[in-house]
Formats: sequence, structure tokens, C-alpha cells
Amino acid sequence: MPRQPRIDAPGALHHVIAKGIDGTAIFRDEKDRKSFLKRLDVIFEETGTACYAWALLSNHFHLLLRTGAAPLSRVMRRLMTGHAVSFNLRHSRQGHLFQNRYKSILCQEDAYFLELVRYIHLNPLRAGLVNDMDRLDRYPFSGHAVVMGTATQSWQHVDEVLSCFGKQQGQARMRYRDFIAQGIEQGCRTDLTGGGLVRSHGGWTSVRDLHEAGLRATGDERILGDSDFVERMLTAAEDEFERRHTLKARGITVDTVAEKVAELLAMPVKEVWLPGRYKRTVEARSLVCYVAVREIRVTMRSLARRFGISTAAVSKAVARGRRILEEKEINIDKLIS
Repeated sequence: MPRQPRIDAPGALHHVIAKGIDGTAIFRDEKDRKSFLKRLDVIFEETGTACYAWALLSNHFHLLLRTGAAPLSRVMRRLMTGHAVSFNLRHSRQGHLFQNRYKSILCQEDAYFLELVRYIHLNPLRAGLVNDMDRLDRYPFSGHAVVMGTATQSWQHVDEVLSCFGKQQGQARMRYRDFIAQGIEQGCRTDLTGGGLVRSHGGWTSVRDLHEAGLRATGDERILGDSDFVERMLTAAEDEFERRHTLKARGITVDTVAEKVAELLAMPVKEVWLPGRYKRTVEARSLVCYVAVREIRVTMRSLARRFGISTAAVSKAVARGRRILEEKEINIDKLIS
């Protein structure tokens, strides 16, 4: 059976799992783990990706991410390829490091956000890397210690997690810790990492009850959420795929977008490509970057070369471009039609 395409959208929440091939360790020591964390720092900064929870085990890792300027596939390709090359060089190793593709599950946020944070942050305890909550509080290779304030990672979005437990940081941390501890007895949550319809509805019993009641249910192994959420995401993914295919068939390129932006802003197209911080040029550059990255899937590195700026600057331009479109109520179709 052919592999299904990834499902992604700007701002989507994903639970990502990547494993070593045939159970191979992808982290042999602290140096491997620290190198991986530094790589996360650079990639998340450059792509505008938000991370809420994470855990590094010996032969796999978990991430809870919200996509930003770059699609999830691009973020993960940079992360996994970079780590594999570094790991193989350091350990005089050859061949693939990771098992097939990484697993990404598009998640319904309201229902599953905190459950996923808890599931991911308890992984070191379930794996026996630490023996109890006190040691987990200080374990440096899981996002739990960052939330608890005993470790620091600038790229981890701690406030979004703590805000779910209260306004005062100290009290919120204690409530968060209690919530995490309550999950220990739950064991491995297959409903959070399993597949399709069964996962979406909390197990076979729920699916059977829906069937006996004559209710229609939809599930997909790439999505964690209820039936309505699954249907919405599948429809959105299909629409996006058709849109990208149409744009490619029509020969829409970065230069095409630049011409449309210049026309919209009533400026010569050559000014779009000028360096500097002139307001109109920055606005034009931002619109081109946003449309190029999100609509026609141009890499930020190639845009950085075209504009003569850093990849991080392109990432910021993409975010700025999205705000400009929203604030000025510009229909994006004007820039790709």
C-alpha cells in the first residue's frame, strides 16, 4: 500500500516521533544529545517552529511542534539529516541512522494538547532513564525540566504550557507537576500514538458503540482528533494539494510572485529585490517570502540567496508577510493568480 502524504498547515500542532533503524541508538552519550539540542535551537529559530514538549531517549525522540514559516517536512529533513551526518562522522559509522520516515500526527489541540505534553514528558520515566518524579524534574534531556525551571532551552515555549495551570508561575508549576505525576499510572497511551479511527475515538469500545448507534465516524492514522476534526483536516489537506499542483502546472515561480507584489504595491519590480530596510522594500520582500514559502514551497535557503540575507531573516520576513496580508486584508490569490 503506498504511503500517504504528510498533512500539514500553517500553525498546525504535530506529535512527531523518530526512531533509530532496527532499534539503533541515535544518542550514545550526552555529547550526541547536546549536539541535537543545539541543532533544534538553530532550526526552530530559522523556521519559526514552536516546541511545547520533547524527550530524547536512546533510540528515538518525541517532539510536540507547531509549524511556522516552514512546512514540517522541511524542518524534520534538516533536523534528521543533520543529526545523522554528525552522528555518523563522530562515531565512524556509515549507513542510515533513522528508521524509514518519521511519524507525524496532526493533533486536535483543545482535546489533546496537555495529554500529549504529559505523555511526551513522562517518556524518560517510562523508559527507566530516571526512577521517580524528583529525578525527572532535573533530567536535562526532556522538556519537563525546562517547564519546572531546572533546565533552560530558549526555543521551548514554556509559558503556553504553564498558562493552562494558572497565572502565577510558581503555583502553575506545582499544578503542572501534579498533572504530570497523575499520568504515571496510565502507562503507555496507545490511544495517543496508535492509528486512525480507533485512536480518534478512544479505543475499539467507543468505535463499536458509535457503529451500534448508527453514527458515522471518520478516522485517519495521520490525525489525532474526533471525527469532525479528522474530516476538516482531510478536506483542507486535499484542497492544499490541489492548489499546489495547480500553481506548479501554471508555472508560478518566485519571480512571478515578485511581479505581482510589485504591481500590488505600485513599485518597480527591481525594487522588490533591493537590499536594505526601506519600508516599502521590506514590505514587498516579506510578501514575496510568505507566498513563496507557504504557497509554492520554495526553500528559505534559496530565498536567502536571492535576497542576499540570512535564512533567519527570511523566516522573520515570512512571519511579517503573513501579518501584512492579514492587517491589510490582502487576498493572497492576487499574488498567485
